Amino acid sequence: MKRRSFLKSVTGSALATCLPVQVSASATSLRYLRPPGALEESEFLSRCIRCGQCGEACPNRCIKYFGTENGLTSLDTPYIIPREKACILCMKCGEVCPTGAIKEIKHKAADILNKVDMGQARVDENICLSYQGKTCGVCYRACPLQDVAIRVGMLEQPHVSPACVGCGLCERSCIQIPQAIRIIPRKSVS
Repeated sequence: MKRRSFLKSVTGSALATCLPVQVSASATSLRYLRPPGALEESEFLSRCIRCGQCGEACPNRCIKYFGTENGLTSLDTPYIIPREKACILCMKCGEVCPTGAIKEIKHKAADILNKVDMGQARVDENICLSYQGKTCGVCYRACPLQDVAIRVGMLEQPHVSPACVGCGLCERSCIQIPQAIRIIPRKSVS
């Protein structure tokens, strides 16, 4: 038993010693989305009480919670990695948020288009099959806002409009590896 206690103590001390270096090194490289309706990052972080209700309400189970990989200020806050599991825009997370860190938005196309801004899809034409002369269109068919957020041209070449809300369903469905369409989080869109 003493050996286990010793090992736990040593491991905990080593982790605490390394933690600040790991947090600052990786916090800038993680590409993630906040749930739909999330306030601007600083306001979101100040309001979110890390209750976990948004993730519990999510029928698609796309909402995860940060550990220390994104810094201590993000600890236990909700995020989405669209390539792993994208948002289906059900808007249930905002319905249950007790602090308004995630705004309540009605599940109507007009409200979603006007109030959701998770990010923006971008197509890499160098690896997109449709731009290489092979018809694909998977991203277009995955989009819940077809012909508004994304439309297709010849050979089903995707063209993303500024109306894209960044749900990530196009990125999740892309059959290319690496994916030819990615969501750039709103905090990174310029």
